[in-house]
Amino acid sequence: MRDILVTLLFFVGACYTLKRPHIGILVWSWLGYMNPHRLCFGFAYNLPLSYIIGLLTSVAYLFSKERKTLPKDKLVVLIIVFIAWMGITTLFAFNSELAGDYYFRVLKIQIPIILTLIMFNNKERIHQLLWVIILSIGYFGVKGGIFTIASGGGYRVYGPPESFIEENNALAVAELMVTPLMAYMRNQLDKNWQKQLMSLCIVTMVFAAIGSQSRGAFLAISAVGGYFWLQSNKKIPVALALVVFVALLAAFLPESWYQRMNTIDTYDHDESALGRIRAWTLAFNVANHNLFGGGFLLWTKYTYLQYLEGFQESMPAYVAHSIYFHVLGEHGWIGLFLFLLIFYLAWLYCSQIVKLCKNNQSAQWISDLAKMLRLSILAYLSGGAFLSLPYLDLPWHLVAIVILLKEQVSQPAKPQ
Repeated sequence: MRDILVTLLFFVGACYTLKRPHIGILVWSWLGYMNPHRLCFGFAYNLPLSYIIGLLTSVAYLFSKERKTLPKDKLVVLIIVFIAWMGITTLFAFNSELAGDYYFRVLKIQIPIILTLIMFNNKERIHQLLWVIILSIGYFGVKGGIFTIASGGGYRVYGPPESFIEENNALAVAELMVTPLMAYMRNQLDKNWQKQLMSLCIVTMVFAAIGSQSRGAFLAISAVGGYFWLQSNKKIPVALALVVFVALLAAFLPESWYQRMNTIDTYDHDESALGRIRAWTLAFNVANHNLFGGGFLLWTKYTYLQYLEGFQESMPAYVAHSIYFHVLGEHGWIGLFLFLLIFYLAWLYCSQIVKLCKNNQSAQWISDLAKMLRLSILAYLSGGAFLSLPYLDLPWHLVAIVILLKEQVSQPAKPQ
């Protein structure tokens, strides 16, 4: 039954794509974030749906009347330069064949992002994309939150199979990135019952993230909560609400959660943490000795033996488990600089957008969304410190939306 439903929904979306290519991006995003076909048990499981909708969208776009130019923005240029730089590092990769295959996978992620920058140039389409992201990841977050509450937080919640967010840690950070978007869309709803339902979904999303027992999620929650308090105009009420919420969580969470979080302080006795430190040192050494880094998938025992003093073949070869050291090791110092600059500018743009929208009632939605996007980016940058998610499509999609909002502000006369 699931196979038939997913295939039918895909077919309907594909038909609409022929007339409206931006629908293809929505379907493409749905497949990328939710992986609905991986939730099936029959013929739909291995169908190449992403390839089909990608090809169909590209052809429909070429023959459509959609604009054919990217926004003229320095952040767009930086994204393209970073994609090109990853292509260059692939040519010099330690394992060029495997790196080439992985680079193709990264390109498949970036193509919808580029097309989003071209076609999603009004409020309606931006909201459609936000709903797809919220519903796709929210499906796992809300379901996982209910499961976490029902089980007393004793089990971990996992994401869609064979995706970037399949692991419980990655899903938790993705949920925390989506939660601010849910808060924004809640204020866009008209009916009170809809707002209440969205509030309930937000709470369950937070419980799912905490119930993942992810140290990255814990850091992301702390960073977002602290920043939200600093930016609030009602610091005392917000502080009291946070204290009450934390107290309730403290009584709810199982002992296994506290044991997991305590490893942040006792990292020197935790093999997982020690493995990360070895991986970070490896990334640093590789970048210092290679201008182009080691390329995609450098994390092999051979590379460890070559670049990490004291490493023994009996030790496990971990990936970086950090967006920063992951990019540093695979693409060198130049790649890390480009990566950091992109997200720094995206953060800066959010602040600029809020200022530009001040006293402009018609642009209030842009200002509100920019504030929430800033929290989403913060969740990624803080939670990603312990996760290997530099190529996850969600943060790049959020950066694209930031660019589109800036374009909206600079062209206020453009119809919505």
